[in-house]
Amino acid sequence: MTADRSGSSHAGERPGIAEESSRVRQLVLPAASQAAGLARQATREVLAAWHVAHLEETAVLLVSELVANVVRHARTTSATMLRLEAAGTCLRIEVQDTDPRLPQPRTPTGLDQSGFGFILVDALADKWGVRQTPRGKAVWAELDARRCGEPEIVGSPLAGL
Repeated sequence: MTADRSGSSHAGERPGIAEESSRVRQLVLPAASQAAGLARQATREVLAAWHVAHLEETAVLLVSELVANVVRHARTTSATMLRLEAAGTCLRIEVQDTDPRLPQPRTPTGLDQSGFGFILVDALADKWGVRQTPRGKAVWAELDARRCGEPEIVGSPLAGL
């Protein structure tokens, strides 16, 4: 796991209000079971708009797992924030909640029906980690947005992909 200690605050966030720019999308999700579905749909739309639909399957799985973990394990009734960010050749997926407790990845046994979430995240993401925020924590995962075999485009966040 790669840790990122650079905390950032999103002080003005309100449920239902989304911030969007050309390469950052934030969505406030309810702390309820429909949050993962809303997050998956938003992710599909953003990736299509950013012309990185080739990442859809992996990104949607990561988003679904990270949001589901918040709904299932975080001790909070506050909204959850999904943040998608394109920087350079990297797509960063981040899910923030107000529970300061860090996730406790475990190694499930062969007959367990749950507990495989962070095994999946570790297998799919190029890097992932957890960082504390002023209001809780953020769990993030990064994907290389280049298509297989494509060289890095310096100074151009996902341009032309």
